[in-house]
Amino acid sequence: MSIEIISTLLFLVFITAVLLVDLLLVGRKTHVISMREATVWSVIWISMGLAFYFVILHFGHLLHGIDSVDKLKEIVDKYNPYLQFKTSTFEAMLEEYKQSQAINYISGYFIEKTLSVDNIFVMLMILQSFSVPQKDYKMVLFWGILGAIVLRFVFIFAGVAIIQQFEWILLVFGAFLVFQGFKIFFEKDGHEKDPHDSWLFKYLSRHIKIHHNYEKEKFWFREHGKLIFTPLFVVLIMIEFSDVIFAFDSIPAIFAVSRDPFIVFFSNIFAILGLRSLFFLIANLVDKFRYLKPGIAVLLIFVGIKLLLHSKLKSWGFQPEYSLYFIAFVMTASIVLSIIFPKKDPADEPFSR
Repeated sequence: MSIEIISTLLFLVFITAVLLVDLLLVGRKTHVISMREATVWSVIWISMGLAFYFVILHFGHLLHGIDSVDKLKEIVDKYNPYLQFKTSTFEAMLEEYKQSQAINYISGYFIEKTLSVDNIFVMLMILQSFSVPQKDYKMVLFWGILGAIVLRFVFIFAGVAIIQQFEWILLVFGAFLVFQGFKIFFEKDGHEKDPHDSWLFKYLSRHIKIHHNYEKEKFWFREHGKLIFTPLFVVLIMIEFSDVIFAFDSIPAIFAVSRDPFIVFFSNIFAILGLRSLFFLIANLVDKFRYLKPGIAVLLIFVGIKLLLHSKLKSWGFQPEYSLYFIAFVMTASIVLSIIFPKKDPADEPFSR
């Protein structure tokens, strides 16, 4: 069995164990998540994601079983074309490689974490639109995020395989991200569509029996031998579908940082793992960070341009840490500007009545 397969299996076992702890211990009781609980778990998940940086920094070479200069150069040419070695000995080159991998991981993690904020807005809209009881938010989001992990696994490794065969697809990804960035940047607030009007909801309504009430925190139940689905099941499907849509933004975006399937997958999963806690943390603060959406738009445009210019960046001397610096700047600026220039309450404005 190859080292790549062993590494993947070990990581999946770790993620499964974490999810089981979250489901069986932390989330064993259905209840409304308090701000304090959401904050504590957000800190735990984010700390775990940041700590994995040091795992990559020290053991990143084991992911591809690098044990020689030739193997190292092969992996770099395949997955990390932006890396330019400044040293010549195997040990020193390996250190450069691991540092580059660690920077790529943390850059990808911050990209995914930032883009996930937009996903939270959509999930909140879906939950509120269907009048889901707040005590049921936790269970719906757990299974929604579990499904997202499975979907991301498939999308990422399929995407890497496609890029290896058709590198021009990066140009398509880049153009798409630039388009999405400008679309978000110029999109007006307050024009969200009602999920009840979506084709997915109408399709489900026509093909399955949906009960009109939420039944004991269940997705379905049997009545007179017939399978009846609750509105909670519809909400779960719509959240899963929304994540598929967002994956078309986030996965191409992270390919601008790294083409290594392990780095892309790890950064995606750690960003997703903390999504549920982050949801409860910022659900009541959505209106306070008015510049997050423009910040997300700027990030999408940046990574889109980076993909469009990927063939020239190496000759221009572009270093992986430059992406990290830009991402950190945009995230910080979005938060600081939101605090300095908060959104005005319409009731406080003159002639608002």
